[in-house]
Order: sequence, then structure tokens, then C-alpha cells
Amino acid sequence: MANEAALPRFAAVGAGRMGRGIAIAFAYAGRRISLIDLRPRTDDAWQRLRDEARAEIEGSLSGLAQLGVIDAAQIERIAARVEFVKASDAPQALAAAELVFEGVPETMEAKREAFEHLNRHCRDDAILTSTTSSILVTQLAALVRLPERFLNMHWLNPAYVIPVVELSCHPATDGAVLARTKALMEEIGKLPVVCGASPGYIVPRLQALVMNEAARMIEEGAATAEEIDKATRYGLGLRFAALGVVEFIDFGGCDILHHASRELSASLDAGRYTAPSIVGRMVEQGRLGLKSGSGFYSYEGRDIPAYRRDVLSRTLGELRHAGLWRAPADETLP
Repeated sequence: MANEAALPRFAAVGAGRMGRGIAIAFAYAGRRISLIDLRPRTDDAWQRLRDEARAEIEGSLSGLAQLGVIDAAQIERIAARVEFVKASDAPQALAAAELVFEGVPETMEAKREAFEHLNRHCRDDAILTSTTSSILVTQLAALVRLPERFLNMHWLNPAYVIPVVELSCHPATDGAVLARTKALMEEIGKLPVVCGASPGYIVPRLQALVMNEAARMIEEGAATAEEIDKATRYGLGLRFAALGVVEFIDFGGCDILHHASRELSASLDAGRYTAPSIVGRMVEQGRLGLKSGSGFYSYEGRDIPAYRRDVLSRTLGELRHAGLWRAPADETLP
């Protein structure tokens, strides 16, 4: 194995799909990264795992080349930035890493075993993260030797394509550690968003509601899968590519959400559609959003017509990207 000074500054622990996706994200951005397998294996078993991981990484890069994102000639050079590390060489790779991503199976037993390795071999100034999608950061912090240097980092699949990474901190996470983590992720082209120690992060919590409701509509016969998917791709998808969900509440008006929720809760299901109390309080306070000058955001001093034009521009940009915007007809209709 290479000497420690030459080892990558980044390490993904767990050579499964998430670890491989993270490795591609760093390699694509020009960074070298160690993809570490902590499980003791025979030489043959390690060779099979390494070959499988390498084939998947190269296959994913080939997919990007077929889409015209990269040139096929770049595949080998990008893939070569991923260093495959077996269990016996893990201590050296971990000792060299500034930022470590734990991505072993989603059980406390597996996490505990992984963090025992990290606690033993990572340097004191390393930042440790878990890519867990189901275990709270407050639970995992108890497994870490220096919890102030620990946070959860949730990647959205495919990890090398979706820009957002969700950073979930516990009360003892050092602010400087969070800032450094955000900066490192921005350096590789990611868009970090921060949330607290709450189940579901941001995106999974929102999308679970949408997916369950879509399945429910199919079950009720309200719409087919095909029609729902067209509506979400070219309605919800385009809308929320141009406006964030909370920004959209303000844009339409908090009172609109209040009244729509009341009607849906009465006609469909109160448990699913009753608006949270914050919506009612904002309506009572007159904080309706864009039309009142304040809502979840403040619009004081903003050029509202310019803001509306910006939203329209963003929406048209997404429509053009999707091939759904047509230029006006040249002929005058009779």
C-alpha cells in the first residue's frame, strides 16, 4: 500500500452501493478517495468484491459518458482516483483521512463495530460522518470517541448525480466542524443543507408523503400510475425545480394552503391533510406570504414584480429543459 502521505484525504467505509456512489462523486470532482472494506475476507473474496466495485464504478461512469456528461476517454482516469482498501490496510487509510463516511449496513451492531475501527485509527482532527438513512445522529454520537467531530450525512441516490447532501447535527457537533464539512462538500460540487436530529431528514420525509399518497390514489382508482407520473414529472417536478416548497407556500399564499387543507381534510382524511398549527397562526397574523410582504420569508424592501419575473424565468427554463416550451405561433388565428 502507498505511504500515508500519499493516501487520499477522504475515505468511504463500506464498499457497497452508497460507498461506491460517494467514491464516484469525489473521483469525478478530481479528488482521490479510499473505498474501505472493514470485513475480513479471504484473498479470493476480496478480489471478487474489488472487481465488482470497480466494474460498477466504471459502469456508472460509462453511463455518464453515454449521456454526454463526460468523454469516454475520461472514464479510466476518473476511476483510477478510487483506491480500494481491504480490512488489513484500513488502519493506514483511516489514519490519513480528513473526512470519513461510514456506510455499513443499517444496524446498530454494524455501526458500533465500524465506529470501533474509526475511533481506534482515525486521527483526532478527522471529521466522521454516517450516511445512515434511518438512525438518528443523537444515537450514533454515543458511539464516537470525539462526538463534537461527528454528524450524519445523508446522500440522495445516485450519490454522484444528485447535488443535495443533508447534514444532520447533534447538540454537541462543533460549529467549525459543520462549516468545514460544508466547505469540503461544496468543493466537490455538492449542495449541503442542514437539519436537526429529526427522523427522515428533509427530502425523505417529504417524499414519503408524496409516494404514499400516489400509491393511495392508485388504490382508490383516482388515477393511473402513468397519469400520476406525468403529473408529478411535469407539474410538481417543474414547479418545485423553480420554487422551493416553502417558497411556493409564500408565492401562492399561506391562506390558500390553509383553505385547501381544510377542504381536503374534510373530504379525504383529516389525519393526512389537516394543516399544522403554524399555518393557522400565520393566517391570523396576516403573514400570508408575497401578497402581504411577509410569510415564511420576509419580502420587505424587495422588488416584487422583479421577483415574480425571476420565478417565471426559472419556470420557463425548466420547461425548455424538459422540451415542453414552444415558441409562439407565427400565424394569426382566424
